[in-house]
Amino acid sequence: MTTDEIDKSKSSFTRRLIIPCLISCLAAAGLLAQEQKLVPIPLDLPQPGYEGTPQNLKVANLEKYAKRAPFLVPAGIVNVAKGKKVTSSDKTAPAEDLAMITDGDNTQVDWNFMELSRGVQSITIDLGTVNEVYAVVVWHFYAPRVYFCTVVQIADDAGFTKNVRTIFSNDLENKTGTGIGKGMNYVESYQGKLADGKGSLARCVRLYSNGNNVDALNHYIEVEVYGRPAK
Repeated sequence: MTTDEIDKSKSSFTRRLIIPCLISCLAAAGLLAQEQKLVPIPLDLPQPGYEGTPQNLKVANLEKYAKRAPFLVPAGIVNVAKGKKVTSSDKTAPAEDLAMITDGDNTQVDWNFMELSRGVQSITIDLGTVNEVYAVVVWHFYAPRVYFCTVVQIADDAGFTKNVRTIFSNDLENKTGTGIGKGMNYVESYQGKLADGKGSLARCVRLYSNGNNVDALNHYIEVEVYGRPAK
Protein backbone atom coordinates (compact mmCIF):
# COMPACT_ATOMS: atom_id res chain seq x y z
CA MET A 1 0.00 0.00 0.00
CA THR A 2 1.35 3.38 -1.00
CA THR A 3 1.73 6.33 1.34
CA ASP A 4 -1.19 8.11 -0.35
CA GLU A 5 -3.39 5.07 0.11
CA ILE A 6 -2.44 4.84 3.78
CA ASP A 7 -3.23 8.54 4.32
CA LYS A 8 -6.62 8.17 2.61
CA SER A 9 -7.39 5.11 4.74
CA LYS A 10 -6.51 6.98 7.93
CA SER A 11 -8.62 9.96 6.88
CA SER A 12 -11.61 7.74 6.13
CA PHE A 13 -11.25 5.96 9.48
CA THR A 14 -11.04 9.27 11.33
CA ARG A 15 -14.23 10.53 9.67
CA ARG A 16 -16.08 7.31 10.55
CA LEU A 17 -14.95 7.63 14.17
CA ILE A 18 -15.34 11.35 14.83
CA ILE A 19 -18.56 12.19 13.00
CA PRO A 20 -20.79 9.73 14.93
CA CYS A 21 -19.20 10.95 18.18
CA LEU A 22 -19.96 14.54 17.27
CA ILE A 23 -23.56 13.65 16.46
CA SER A 24 -23.95 11.83 19.77
CA CYS A 25 -22.44 14.73 21.70
CA LEU A 26 -24.68 17.27 19.99
CA ALA A 27 -27.75 15.12 20.67
CA ALA A 28 -26.78 14.76 24.33
CA ALA A 29 -26.22 18.50 24.60
CA GLY A 30 -29.65 19.12 23.08
CA LEU A 31 -31.32 16.80 25.59
CA LEU A 32 -29.46 18.46 28.44
CA ALA A 33 -30.59 21.88 27.27
CA GLN A 34 -34.20 20.69 27.17
CA GLU A 35 -33.92 19.23 30.68
CA GLN A 36 -32.46 22.45 32.05
CA LYS A 37 -35.06 24.75 30.50
CA LEU A 38 -36.44 26.75 33.41
CA VAL A 39 -40.12 27.64 33.73
CA PRO A 40 -42.30 29.08 36.52
CA ILE A 41 -43.25 26.47 39.09
CA PRO A 42 -46.70 25.00 38.21
CA LEU A 43 -48.16 26.21 41.50
CA ASP A 44 -51.94 26.70 41.47
CA LEU A 45 -52.47 29.35 44.13
CA PRO A 46 -55.86 29.44 45.87
CA GLN A 47 -58.08 32.47 46.14
CA PRO A 48 -57.22 34.51 49.26
CA GLY A 49 -59.17 33.45 52.33
CA TYR A 50 -60.16 35.64 55.22
CA GLU A 51 -58.05 38.77 54.98
CA GLY A 52 -59.23 40.60 58.07
CA THR A 53 -57.11 42.71 60.39
CA PRO A 54 -54.30 40.54 61.80
CA GLN A 55 -54.50 40.12 65.57
CA ASN A 56 -51.60 40.03 68.01
CA LEU A 57 -49.00 40.08 65.29
CA LYS A 58 -46.34 41.82 67.36
CA VAL A 59 -43.96 38.97 66.66
CA ALA A 60 -40.20 39.23 66.78
CA ASN A 61 -38.14 38.52 63.66
CA LEU A 62 -41.19 39.02 61.41
CA GLU A 63 -40.57 39.47 57.70
CA LYS A 64 -42.49 42.08 55.75
CA TYR A 65 -45.25 40.57 53.64
CA ALA A 66 -44.63 40.77 49.90
CA LYS A 67 -45.83 39.07 46.77
CA ARG A 68 -43.46 36.24 45.87
CA ALA A 69 -41.49 36.53 42.65
CA PRO A 70 -41.91 33.70 40.11
CA PHE A 71 -39.97 30.64 41.25
CA LEU A 72 -38.22 28.89 38.35
CA VAL A 73 -37.76 25.13 38.07
CA PRO A 74 -36.84 22.74 35.23
CA ALA A 75 -39.65 21.94 32.82
CA GLY A 76 -41.68 18.87 33.77
CA ILE A 77 -41.70 19.43 37.53
CA VAL A 78 -44.97 18.45 39.26
CA ASN A 79 -46.43 18.08 42.76
CA VAL A 80 -45.06 14.64 43.67
CA ALA A 81 -46.68 14.73 47.13
CA LYS A 82 -50.27 14.61 45.92
CA GLY A 83 -52.03 11.56 47.36
CA LYS A 84 -48.96 10.41 49.28
CA LYS A 85 -49.19 9.01 52.82
CA VAL A 86 -48.77 11.40 55.75
CA THR A 87 -47.83 10.41 59.31
CA SER A 88 -47.45 12.60 62.38
CA SER A 89 -45.80 12.86 65.76
CA ASP A 90 -49.34 13.44 67.10
CA LYS A 91 -50.59 9.88 67.44
CA THR A 92 -54.13 11.09 68.14
CA ALA A 93 -54.46 12.59 64.64
CA PRO A 94 -56.85 10.47 62.50
CA ALA A 95 -55.42 9.10 59.26
CA GLU A 96 -58.29 10.64 57.27
CA ASP A 97 -57.41 14.07 58.66
CA LEU A 98 -53.73 13.65 57.84
CA ALA A 99 -54.70 12.65 54.29
CA MET A 100 -56.10 16.18 53.80
CA ILE A 101 -52.55 17.52 53.84
CA THR A 102 -51.75 15.96 50.45
CA ASP A 103 -55.21 15.78 48.85
CA GLY A 104 -54.44 18.55 46.37
CA ASP A 105 -56.95 20.99 47.89
CA ASN A 106 -55.38 24.21 49.18
CA THR A 107 -58.66 26.17 49.30
CA GLN A 108 -58.54 28.95 51.88
CA VAL A 109 -61.72 28.34 53.91
CA ASP A 110 -62.37 27.61 57.58
CA TRP A 111 -63.27 23.93 57.12
CA ASN A 112 -60.36 22.94 54.91
CA PHE A 113 -57.60 22.31 57.47
CA MET A 114 -56.58 19.65 59.97
CA GLU A 115 -55.42 20.19 63.52
CA LEU A 116 -52.57 18.71 65.52
CA SER A 117 -52.10 18.86 69.29
CA ARG A 118 -50.37 21.60 71.24
CA GLY A 119 -46.64 22.21 71.35
CA VAL A 120 -43.96 20.93 68.97
CA GLN A 121 -45.47 18.57 66.39
CA SER A 122 -44.33 17.25 63.03
CA ILE A 123 -45.74 15.61 59.91
CA THR A 124 -43.85 13.34 57.51
CA ILE A 125 -44.67 12.75 53.85
CA ASP A 126 -43.27 9.62 52.19
CA LEU A 127 -42.94 10.27 48.46
CA GLY A 128 -42.57 6.52 47.82
CA THR A 129 -39.40 6.86 45.75
CA VAL A 130 -36.37 9.12 45.62
CA ASN A 131 -37.14 12.42 43.90
CA GLU A 132 -35.33 15.57 42.87
CA VAL A 133 -36.99 18.06 45.25
CA TYR A 134 -37.09 21.62 43.96
CA ALA A 135 -39.62 23.22 46.31
CA VAL A 136 -41.83 22.46 49.29
CA VAL A 137 -44.86 24.73 49.74
CA VAL A 138 -46.93 24.71 52.96
CA TRP A 139 -50.20 26.38 53.91
CA HIS A 140 -50.99 26.18 57.63
CA PHE A 141 -54.12 28.28 57.99
CA TYR A 142 -56.59 30.38 56.02
CA ALA A 143 -56.33 33.47 58.27
CA PRO A 144 -53.28 35.69 58.88
CA ARG A 145 -51.43 33.91 61.69
CA VAL A 146 -47.79 33.31 62.49
CA TYR A 147 -46.74 29.71 63.14
CA PHE A 148 -43.64 29.33 65.26
CA CYS A 149 -40.65 27.03 64.75
CA THR A 150 -41.59 26.25 61.17
CA VAL A 151 -39.01 23.77 59.89
CA VAL A 152 -38.88 21.93 56.54
CA GLN A 153 -36.52 18.96 56.22
CA ILE A 154 -35.84 16.30 53.60
CA ALA A 155 -34.22 12.88 54.07
CA ASP A 156 -33.62 9.50 52.48
CA ASP A 157 -35.85 7.58 54.92
CA ALA A 158 -39.11 8.03 56.83
CA GLY A 159 -37.31 7.75 60.16
CA PHE A 160 -35.12 10.72 59.24
CA THR A 161 -31.88 8.98 60.10
CA LYS A 162 -30.27 9.09 56.64
CA ASN A 163 -28.96 12.21 54.91
CA VAL A 164 -31.22 14.68 56.75
CA ARG A 165 -31.13 18.23 55.38
CA THR A 166 -32.96 21.35 56.56
CA ILE A 167 -34.16 23.55 53.69
CA PHE A 168 -36.01 26.10 55.85
CA SER A 169 -36.12 26.87 59.56
CA ASN A 170 -37.17 29.82 61.69
CA ASP A 171 -36.71 27.84 64.92
CA LEU A 172 -34.54 30.41 66.66
CA GLU A 173 -34.20 28.46 69.93
CA ASN A 174 -33.91 24.88 68.65
CA LYS A 175 -37.21 23.91 70.25
CA THR A 176 -37.75 21.27 67.55
CA GLY A 177 -34.34 19.72 68.10
CA THR A 178 -33.39 20.33 64.47
CA GLY A 179 -30.84 23.07 65.15
CA ILE A 180 -30.91 26.85 65.22
CA GLY A 181 -32.73 28.29 62.23
CA LYS A 182 -31.87 31.49 60.40
CA GLY A 183 -35.22 32.07 58.68
CA MET A 184 -37.73 34.75 59.68
CA ASN A 185 -41.23 34.38 61.05
CA TYR A 186 -43.89 35.07 58.43
CA VAL A 187 -47.63 35.70 58.21
CA GLU A 188 -49.80 32.99 56.65
CA SER A 189 -51.31 33.95 53.30
CA TYR A 190 -52.80 32.39 50.17
CA GLN A 191 -49.26 32.23 48.73
CA GLY A 192 -48.10 29.63 51.24
CA LYS A 193 -44.48 29.39 52.37
CA LEU A 194 -42.06 28.11 49.72
CA ALA A 195 -38.85 26.36 50.80
CA ASP A 196 -36.19 25.93 48.10
CA GLY A 197 -35.13 22.30 47.72
CA LYS A 198 -32.52 23.12 45.04
CA GLY A 199 -33.16 19.80 43.27
CA SER A 200 -31.80 17.76 46.20
CA LEU A 201 -32.45 14.02 46.14
CA ALA A 202 -34.83 12.83 48.87
CA ARG A 203 -37.61 10.35 49.52
CA CYS A 204 -39.30 11.94 52.54
CA VAL A 205 -40.28 15.43 53.67
CA ARG A 206 -40.88 16.45 57.29
CA LEU A 207 -42.35 19.69 58.63
CA TYR A 208 -42.38 20.97 62.21
CA SER A 209 -44.31 23.71 63.97
CA ASN A 210 -44.83 24.83 67.56
CA GLY A 211 -48.20 26.53 67.81
CA ASN A 212 -49.00 30.02 66.57
CA ASN A 213 -49.54 33.55 67.78
CA VAL A 214 -53.23 32.85 68.63
CA ASP A 215 -52.99 29.47 70.39
CA ALA A 216 -50.62 26.53 70.96
CA LEU A 217 -52.24 24.29 68.32
CA ASN A 218 -50.78 23.33 64.95
CA HIS A 219 -52.68 23.32 61.67
CA TYR A 220 -52.18 22.30 58.05
CA ILE A 221 -54.24 23.02 54.96
CA GLU A 222 -51.89 21.54 52.37
CA VAL A 223 -48.28 20.65 51.65
CA GLU A 224 -47.05 20.39 48.07
CA VAL A 225 -43.67 19.01 47.04
CA TYR A 226 -42.51 19.97 43.57
CA GLY A 227 -40.04 17.60 41.95
CA ARG A 228 -39.56 14.63 39.64
CA PRO A 229 -38.35 11.04 40.04
CA ALA A 230 -34.59 10.79 40.35
CA LYS A 231 -32.76 9.41 37.32
